[in-house]
Parts: sequence; structure tokens; C-alpha cells
Amino acid sequence: MPLFRRRPTLPADVRRRLDLGAGDRVVASAQLVDGWAVATVRGLSLALDGQDVRRRPWSDVDRATLDPATSTLSVMWVEGAPDLLRLTDDRPAAFPAALRERVQSSVVHSETVTTRDGQRIRVALRRDENGALLTQVLGDERVDLSDPAVAALVDAAEARVREAAGLPR
Repeated sequence: MPLFRRRPTLPADVRRRLDLGAGDRVVASAQLVDGWAVATVRGLSLALDGQDVRRRPWSDVDRATLDPATSTLSVMWVEGAPDLLRLTDDRPAAFPAALRERVQSSVVHSETVTTRDGQRIRVALRRDENGALLTQVLGDERVDLSDPAVAALVDAAEARVREAAGLPR
């Protein structure tokens, strides 16, 4: 087995389909069993076989995990629905690292709060693809924001997160 393996290069037709805007560029790419995953400065693009390219800004990615046993990258979106990306490389490193770095770079500040019944809610201040700041409240479907105690907890956390970044409440 060779010590160094050449990684697949992003095909020109896939690069053209990305339709990158001004100031955007490819940071890393990974071949999937059914297409390509492409990390750019501004977002994650999925160019899957027979489908239009799906592009999402980094602020839409909650987190991602890699299962090294199956070379499957699970991308969890802020709205909760995951995408499972099956990588063709059995020892991926560059793409998951780039994905992690880009997601982390979109987070300016965050705070996790816990409700009385033990539910954890993360309030994050993030940059969108144009650099504008936005606040996100991330929890699972059991979080009831109509509960006045939960709403007050989240509002206070959001105020602290915004204040930490020097933003008005």
C-alpha cells in the first residue's frame, strides 16, 4: 500500500455547477458514493448525482460527525434534519477538518442553558454568509418556547450572548 494516496480532484463540471459568487472559493471537497460534497468559504454544497446542487450557508450547519468505521459524515442542520454523506475515501481527513473549521468560524459566541426539566438549549450568535450577525436558538423538539419560564431563560441567554459581542439586546 502506498504511503501517499492521491485524493480525487473535484471535476470541472461539478465546479461549474457550484456557481460560486464573488469572494467565494472552494476550500475542500470530498467524493461521495453518489456525488460530491464541497466546502467553500461561504457554505456547504452537495452536488449529488442527478440532482441540482444544494448549497447551504455555514450558519445552517449545527454540527457534523464522522463515523470512521463507515466513512459516513452526518451533517446536522439547525432545523434538525441530518444529511448522511457516504465518503468514498476510507481515511478522510481534509474535508471533515475543513467542515469543522468553517462551522466553528461562523460561531461568534454561544451559551447553553438548562431548563427546570433538564432540557439543554443552545443560544448562538453566528455570522451568515455575508458576515451579518444572527441569533439562533437550538434545542430539540421537546423544547417548549411557549412556556413563559423557558422563553424567559432563552431571552436572558440571548441578551447575554448579544451583549458579549457588543450588540444591543
